[in-house]
Amino acid sequence: MKPPRRATRPRDRSFGAPFLRRIITLPDKIVPGQHPFTVPAFSQGIDIALETRVTFFVGENGSGKSTLLEALAECCGFGPQGGSRDHHRESLEERSALAKALRLSWLPKATEGFFMRAESFYNFATYIEQVSDLRAYGGKSLLAQSHGESFLSLFAHRFEQGLYILDEPEAALSPQRQLSFLRIIHELESSAQAQFLISTHSPILLSYPGAVLFSLDGDAIREIAYRDTEHYRVTRDFLNAPERYFKHLFRPDGQEEVDS
Repeated sequence: MKPPRRATRPRDRSFGAPFLRRIITLPDKIVPGQHPFTVPAFSQGIDIALETRVTFFVGENGSGKSTLLEALAECCGFGPQGGSRDHHRESLEERSALAKALRLSWLPKATEGFFMRAESFYNFATYIEQVSDLRAYGGKSLLAQSHGESFLSLFAHRFEQGLYILDEPEAALSPQRQLSFLRIIHELESSAQAQFLISTHSPILLSYPGAVLFSLDGDAIREIAYRDTEHYRVTRDFLNAPERYFKHLFRPDGQEEVDS
């Protein structure tokens, strides 16, 4: 059972996380009929209040999770392919259409942090190999480790304080290592020094105590309970009775399913 949200957590602390408190779109920057505003979740504008240190964004592929996180990373000065503020420089004119439309409210503003995209992590690791001191990443080349090991090495050694925007970090993590990642999140956010914005399909990560979940499935971004997410329900039902899914998935084309 997922523990209830910790009501004792102070939400008005101006000296610690959450640093980013609100994400909204400016109406005059929205261009109807133009991507990404054709994405249903963005079509009516965005207005998200962030009251906890860990926030998850869930939704099917194509729902806009990665697009939103990339735009947030751009607004924070992180490279859209991944990295910290030290790894990228761009002008306001170079930002994506969604990034140009977003306004972020801070209290206080975080200047440190990191954006990680699972799909472009190899490119980032190659870049780090060329320009950075590997001692900041545990002293071992990220390229010399397995994908999962390199992810955890980044999380454990590079993450300290600030805003961390992570796009599907579970991509290379086994279930056991996803649990290890939850421990890293807890160690950082419980000190009020770190805030996490994470898109994920993992029901393990989504179970993090006290986190707020937002669904992008639909015509607006809405808060959703953990047990109401499709990720949780499909995983639960499959593990409880995988044969029911196999019976449906593997029946010959054109053959109607008959209840037994």
